[in-house]
Amino acid sequence: MEAIKKLEREHLRLDLPDFNPGDTVKVHLRIIEGEKERIQVFQGTVMRIRRGTTNATFTVRKISDGIGVERVFPFHTPFIERVEVVTEGKVRRAKLYYLRGLKGKAARIKTKNLWEKKK
Repeated sequence: MEAIKKLEREHLRLDLPDFNPGDTVKVHLRIIEGEKERIQVFQGTVMRIRRGTTNATFTVRKISDGIGVERVFPFHTPFIERVEVVTEGKVRRAKLYYLRGLKGKAARIKTKNLWEKKK
């Protein structure tokens, strides 16, 4: 059991910023196509975070051409270059699945005030 935990600790990524559901993030992904490699940016709202050890994931939702697109990212994958927090959202839920049924102005999330963050 101790050997498994030791292996998991070696693969953990600690360089990602802290973010919560409701935050708008930019996920910079490394995409490998044949011999070429490029960076693709996926910007959207964090809908849920599933914490754990090496199997932790977070789900990001964006609207692309009027269609909702959700993508699940593992926290500790080497394919994530970096994650930028664009805005911090003010929500009262841990899982924002209700956003799937909303569109337009109804799907907006209030932003946190900067002076609340400094405290």
